Amino acid sequence: MPKKLIELAAEIVQTQVSLTSMTGTDIASSLRQVFSTLQEMQKAEAGGIELVPAADATGEAPREDKPVLSPANSIENDKVICLECGAEMRQLTSKHLVSHGMNQKEYRKKYGFSMRTPLAAKSLTKARSKAAKKRGLPEKLQKYIEARRQNKAAAPNQGTTTTETAGKPKRTGTRKKKL
Repeated sequence: MPKKLIELAAEIVQTQVSLTSMTGTDIASSLRQVFSTLQEMQKAEAGGIELVPAADATGEAPREDKPVLSPANSIENDKVICLECGAEMRQLTSKHLVSHGMNQKEYRKKYGFSMRTPLAAKSLTKARSKAAKKRGLPEKLQKYIEARRQNKAAAPNQGTTTTETAGKPKRTGTRKKKL
């Protein structure tokens, strides 16, 4: 038995609600809009009428080749807008991007983000940074980097050393070739 239009509309809106937070008013208006769109599509299918893309506020029909939102404007203070589906959330997770068949690296590359740009709302990024500073991470990281640098600088000066592991001597370091 084929599903009724209202059942299809309810499923579509239910999926929207699961991806983004919506108020009761938003849900009701979305349900009406989806239902009316499905009715139009059913009429067009039955009558063989070709559907024309809906016009936006400027009166122009949306074009498929230009994105509705620029990548720079998709990361806002309190939300991030997915450029693939238009979903609004606090952070674009790997789980969400998998639904579009890509990972975070591919998403950044496709839309021109640098690899260091966080795919999270600016307020969330600031809160995480503040929490990390409170825990002392920047100072600890600097100490770790400096210690690593000193170990690397000291390593070439040490030459060849031997260490014992499980009863067998192991050579570490660099060997000089005989000419």
